[in-house]
Amino acid sequence: MPYLTRIFLFILILSAAFTASAQRTNREIKQKENELQKLRSDIQAYEKKISESDKKEKVTLERLDNLERQSNLIKKLIQKLREEEIGITAEIDTAKTSISYLEKQLQFLKSHYANYICSVYKHGRVYDLELLFSSQSINQLSIRIQYLKSFSEQRAKELKEIDENKAVLEQKNEQLLAKLQHERQLLIEKTREEDNLKRTFTRRQTVLKKIRKDKKAYKKELERKMQAFKQIEKLIAGLIEKERIRKEREEAERRARELAERRTTEHGKSSALSAEITAEPVSGFALQKGKLRWPVTQGSVHSRFGNQVHPVLKTVTQNTGIDIATPVGSDVFAVAEGEVAVLSFIPGFGNVLILNHYNGYRTVYAHLSDVTVRESQHISEGMVIAKSGDTVAGAILHFEIWKEREKQNPEGWLAKR
Repeated sequence: MPYLTRIFLFILILSAAFTASAQRTNREIKQKENELQKLRSDIQAYEKKISESDKKEKVTLERLDNLERQSNLIKKLIQKLREEEIGITAEIDTAKTSISYLEKQLQFLKSHYANYICSVYKHGRVYDLELLFSSQSINQLSIRIQYLKSFSEQRAKELKEIDENKAVLEQKNEQLLAKLQHERQLLIEKTREEDNLKRTFTRRQTVLKKIRKDKKAYKKELERKMQAFKQIEKLIAGLIEKERIRKEREEAERRARELAERRTTEHGKSSALSAEITAEPVSGFALQKGKLRWPVTQGSVHSRFGNQVHPVLKTVTQNTGIDIATPVGSDVFAVAEGEVAVLSFIPGFGNVLILNHYNGYRTVYAHLSDVTVRESQHISEGMVIAKSGDTVAGAILHFEIWKEREKQNPEGWLAKR
């Protein structure tokens, strides 16, 4: 295949690829834009609630919740904007590489065609006539006529290639300019939302300071915390039930496979079916009792497991885990290997993570300022899963351990310090 023809085919393929890529990109951009718009709308909804609360000049725990939820949404929006920025940057780099290649190919085609024009100018069409008249036979004359015809058609084809290559290049340049503009808009919005996040954090700290001076707020927060304990119990019960259903389904599938194998064997055919089922990962959690790593590297137990006297209200309350006093923004680590089972927001507990460590063991982490993992994600021991937050009771991390439906005393599991 002639070199110029190969170039032409490559350009056609490249053009088709650009078109398909643009279509895919447009679909993805539309989907991502819808997600971003949903986050923007949710953020505005909480802003409206917060503004209405500000007008009433009454500091409430609900306002604190709204600020934290708004903060969560802003963080998610910023993360998606960062992902979009990375994606558009990669697209821009690809576009620049493609444009550079197209420009080189266009230059080659133009140069090659210019050499032909120069040759025609120097020798004119006389050379073609001499070539025909110098033929030694009718057969040779026919071959040379066909050659000149093909040669002329090739020149016309090359000129067409130049025009089409130029059109592809112009289209790609337009796409690049659009992507660059989109990147600039993303950077502007990301910077604006980062500033918005800082303002939300400052507003929340102001509300916290005012609430800590109100004894009534402590009483209501205690009630919310009791409700949060019940909500955690419901979530744990839901996870246990979900696991029970999964195991029953897998057992039914296993029995069905065994029955099919027996029937196949009875008919004298070799069985290609397997009786294997998806086994739950073996957990060494139980073996780590008394040696389990702490969820934070620094901090002391602020409130112990079981019945405790509230430091302000002086009432006896029950704690289903322990509260660890630790600086705001401290890294929160997974105490053992597992999987993210629940990621939620619970009034009184704020952002909550529940990890499944298999064989019935689960850990709960609450009062998180930032969560760095997603639901169903596999987690290794010691992996950073979140940042600790600030509460009405101070900068603490709430931590629980469960064996099925039974609450465990975390201090009996954590390694001695």
